[in-house]
Amino acid sequence: MIQPAERPSWGDVWQVVMAVAVARLKLMSRYPGALFVDIVMPIAIAAIPILMGRSLTGPGGISAFEQNAGTTNYVAYMLIGSSIFMIVTNSLWEFGFWMRREQQTGTLEALYLTPPSRFWLLLGVSIYGTLRNLLSFAISFSLGCLVFRVNPFQGDILLALGFLLLGLVPVYGISLLYGALVLRLKEANALIQLAQWLVSLLMGMYFPITVFPPFLRAVALLFPPTWMTNGARAALLGVGWFFETWYADLAVLGVFAVVLPVLGYRVFRLIERGAQRGEGIGSF
Repeated sequence: MIQPAERPSWGDVWQVVMAVAVARLKLMSRYPGALFVDIVMPIAIAAIPILMGRSLTGPGGISAFEQNAGTTNYVAYMLIGSSIFMIVTNSLWEFGFWMRREQQTGTLEALYLTPPSRFWLLLGVSIYGTLRNLLSFAISFSLGCLVFRVNPFQGDILLALGFLLLGLVPVYGISLLYGALVLRLKEANALIQLAQWLVSLLMGMYFPITVFPPFLRAVALLFPPTWMTNGARAALLGVGWFFETWYADLAVLGVFAVVLPVLGYRVFRLIERGAQRGEGIGSF
């Protein structure tokens, strides 16, 4: 008589999560060029507006920027925006790229035959992504501040880190939606090319969203990275909170952190069940 499989213990589950995270970290260590790009890219994409500002902006321009953004330190403002942009884009596509890589290497089918739930595998991927993104953010922002002669150790660093960590949770929820699309459409790069610069616009990488027309501003406020970016800027540069206090803004981000992962995982499971019924698994 076949005995039902025992439910895995929390220790077993944690071993699975850490095995996935460690495997991804080892893979990253073998290709350090990807981490180097993560560090250099935010500095490069922030350099153009920063250098233009230094060459073209006089006292009147600085005053106008302060009136709109709430700070005269446009260098740190743009470095924070570009660094968080890299965190957000890397996190948004993390699950999708993982799914596509497993599809192309032919190991996705094997993963579907293993006892652990896909939830724990995805959690391991997210832990790896969080560690990588926070490391690249810290180095990139500090190096950018050194290059452009800005003090990186200003404001409430722990509060800014809190906004980054909490903001990553809803971002990974959106990433689950993207992973579901990749599982269904078997395509990764084209979707990113369509969405990447829309992300930079909505989150206000170079500017405050207060300059948007009302409709676009409302759309931006429905995008969690907007709160993540403004929260880090407000904590470090004192640009002001959307709801006047840091805990109100953090609470809104907390709501996103509950709703989007649940929604994303439900959609992912729906697409996954369809693939398991013969609509995608094994046809990559």
